Amino acid sequence: MYERIVITGMGTVNPLGNSVSESWENAINGVSGLAPITQFDASNHLVKYACEVKDFDATQYLEAREIRRRDRFEILAAAAVSQALEQSGLEINDSNAGRIGTVVSAAIGGLISLEEGVQKVHGRGPRTVSPFLIPMLMPNGAAGLVGIDHGPKGPAFSVASACASGQDGIGMAWMMLRSGSIDVAIAGASEAVISATGVAAFDRLGAMSRRSPEEGTPQPFDKNRDGLVMGEGSGAIILETESHAKARGAEILAELAGYGASADAFHITAPSDTGAGGSKAIQVALQEAGANAGDVDYINAHGTGTQLNDKSETLAVKSALGEAAYSTPISSTKSMTGHMMGATGALETIFCVQAIRENRIPPTINYLEADPDCDLDNVPNEGRDHEVDLAITNAFGFGGHNAVLAIRNSI
Repeated sequence: MYERIVITGMGTVNPLGNSVSESWENAINGVSGLAPITQFDASNHLVKYACEVKDFDATQYLEAREIRRRDRFEILAAAAVSQALEQSGLEINDSNAGRIGTVVSAAIGGLISLEEGVQKVHGRGPRTVSPFLIPMLMPNGAAGLVGIDHGPKGPAFSVASACASGQDGIGMAWMMLRSGSIDVAIAGASEAVISATGVAAFDRLGAMSRRSPEEGTPQPFDKNRDGLVMGEGSGAIILETESHAKARGAEILAELAGYGASADAFHITAPSDTGAGGSKAIQVALQEAGANAGDVDYINAHGTGTQLNDKSETLAVKSALGEAAYSTPISSTKSMTGHMMGATGALETIFCVQAIRENRIPPTINYLEADPDCDLDNVPNEGRDHEVDLAITNAFGFGGHNAVLAIRNSI
């Protein structure tokens, strides 16, 4: 019999806000994070809008010298982790550092720094490249810096499984805690790839929406959806064994009850056309949580707003939950945050915790016309009051990586 794994702290910086409370309030109220791209000149790009982090002051978390030595995704991660540790009240010292693990993931890592480095070496010569470029671009950079910033000395690594990186990383932390190898985990993910190369590459892939805020985008599950919108940000949670959390008198926010993962083995970018892989991951997460299909009160969808993904996810949910799928609310908060790539799953885990704690469900905004292929309760346009005891969050990434977390009320 495994010990329960609980969440005692959360932190985030994302397009809806620079704290959990601000982000959640905007999510519940259906606020869009979409705005004109400011991080580079997008005038010659077909995509001119993204969901950027706004009004963020990195000096609240890092000294100016450290900011200059880190990529944007590492800076955002530092903020989210600091917030989560502060809420948890966890003190890291020599006596417990070796029992505290770190899993802060990224699907891509320091693309902005890499792009700048390439420009310098071809423009002004190799000697102009920053000596910090390698640690700035490493996908595991944020995870390593957590140890330097805060002192945990247990296992530390990053998971790269495309859009499933956040959920997979949190799931790996959950598994280490259940195994008894650590007592606490700092887990989450961070991503910042809104750059000229990042936006152009996803657009060339045919995955991006080119619409403006006035036209309404992204549109998950809507019949006329035309693609994802790129976002950025970071989310972090503090996980502990229940006995450890109680022994130090920590407030328990929720239980991380289950984790399921699978591979489509189908296509490098397209999801399985049957939804079988996603369905398997949902089923495993529920099995690990000791829950049945009818126990799920809310699903935070992967819901990117692409034609293939939303259809496949709907099939996956139907296959996993059966008839219960039609009475289970499912919403895509990516309709507001955009797709934060590997980091989205960490933020969506936080949103599930908030839904449980407040018994409220965020909406899928920009929902105008129902799609017969996506015929579940997509919580269109307005959040709602709804009792949530068990929530799941889906992530179905490029490469056929599927990861699902099950979060339960800790009471």
